[in-house]
Parts: sequence; C-alpha cells; structure tokens
Amino acid sequence: MTGADDTVTSTDRDWLATRFEEHRGRLRAVAYRMLGSMTEADDAVQEAWLRMNRSDTTAVDNLGGWLTTVVARLCLDALRSRASRREDSIDVRVPDLLVSTADSDDPEHEAELADSVGLAMLVVLDTLTPAERLAFVLHDTFGLPFDQIGRIVDRSPTATRQLASRARRRVRGSVVPSDVSPARQRELVDAFLAAARAGDFEGLLRVLDPGAIVRGETGSAAPILGPSRIIRGAEAVARQALAFRQLAPGARAATVNGTAGVVAFAGDRPFAVVGFTFANDRIVELDILADPARLARLDLAGLRPSV
Repeated sequence: MTGADDTVTSTDRDWLATRFEEHRGRLRAVAYRMLGSMTEADDAVQEAWLRMNRSDTTAVDNLGGWLTTVVARLCLDALRSRASRREDSIDVRVPDLLVSTADSDDPEHEAELADSVGLAMLVVLDTLTPAERLAFVLHDTFGLPFDQIGRIVDRSPTATRQLASRARRRVRGSVVPSDVSPARQRELVDAFLAAARAGDFEGLLRVLDPGAIVRGETGSAAPILGPSRIIRGAEAVARQALAFRQLAPGARAATVNGTAGVVAFAGDRPFAVVGFTFANDRIVELDILADPARLARLDLAGLRPSV
C-alpha cells in the first residue's frame, strides 16, 4: 500500500519531531545536571525520543512534562546503576566538561555555557543519592512540583520534599558562590600557568587557596599527571602543578563550564582539559580530564593549534 497511509505516517513523524525539538534543549539540560555526562545525557534524550515514537501521546496535555518525566526516570536508572558499579571502585570521576574558546562569538554555544552548572556543583551532586539528586535538580533547578517528582522516585510529596531539603543542605555547605569576575579568573589562570612554566612554587601558592583541591581523571594514557586521584592542600597541588609545566606551553585559553579554563595540547592532540573553580580571589579547585577516550568525545572546535 502506498499513497495516503504513507503520507500520513510521514506527516505524523514530522509533527512528532517538531514537537520533540521544542523540548530537546530543556531535556538535555535536565539530563546533564542529573548525570554530569553529556554523552549519557544525549543517550537519555535519544531514548526519550524513541519512547515518544512508540507511545500514544495524543492525549498528553503537557508533552514537556511527560518527556521530562521519561528523561528523569532514565537518569534515575542510570544513577542507580552507576552507584552499584562504584561500590568497589576507587577511581575519581571528573564530570563531562562543556568547553568553548575563551572569546567565542557563538551565541548559542555561549548561552549553553552560561546556563551550564559549575564543576563544583556537579561534583557535589555526584555525592548525593540518586533520589536526592533527582529531587534537588528537578525541583530547585527546573521547578517541578514535589508530587510529580514523588511519582518518579516512588515517594510521597512530603518524603520527596525531605530528599530535596537534604540535598540542598549538602550543596549549600559545599559549594561557595564565586565572587571572582571573569577577567580576574583569566588573570589567575594565566598566573597559574606562568608559575607552572617557570617552576615557581611560591608563585603557585600565591594563586591557590590553602585548601585547594585537584581532581584528576587520566584513564590509562596520561602518566605525567599521575593516576586518577584527588590531591588536597595548596602545597600538594603546587607540587603536582610543577609536573604540568611540560604541558603549559601547549595550553590554550578556554571557557570550561562557564568559567576560565584551559585545554592543553601535545602537538594538535588534546592532552587535558582543566576546569577551575574560584573563590576569595584564589583558585580553590582544579578538575583535570585527561582520559583520551573522553577527550575524543569533546567538541574542541576552534581550540586546536595550527601545526
């Protein structure tokens, strides 16, 4: 059979695709905040599209709410699976990083970065239980009511409110709002790199907060940065940064999750992305992603050097 039936099917598919695209950006933002992984977020959004195609949504009054619920449940399953895998793991996991050139003139990309959650927040969210993370993200960031969230986590609205409250206390106790302007952030990063290049230990201490932390995820191919681990304290971080001096000449200024950062290249190959967190006119956290497999998935257009 051809003709009318095929035309209707094609038209319906186009109509569904148009409606879905209206919500894609929000769904991707929800999933990224839930998972801290752009790849996993895109997978969740794609699965939501497939489920929408397999479902009869003609009676759905609020398609955005329906899709958000689907994505949230997919993310909750992914977080629970991740939590079970981590029980016996000692590896450090750095969140996926949103990277652009420091002077990007791409309004759409810049809007995404401006709306991106900071690295410090993502790290804290990673310490929450899956249900706490979902309740906090969906309510505090996206304004979903507790009765709707409760249906996703199989809790009463009151119990769901308590989940979000516990998460909120953890976030407020761990994430200090930055008081450092973008221009000053760049000055601090430039000073950090200059001190690393020069092997200037005291210069590094001047830009690092006494309680500075480095989180590094290196995979299997970045021995210069050592194993995946957490380093605490300005002196320990400065000593580690001296190893970074070999990478500093290939470092290019970038914006990482909305703040000043760098991408280090070895020739034209990305070696590491470093995201910085700032407070009290100092660098308080560095997140180093040097896992080649994960670096290969990042969009680093416009940052690669000409060689």
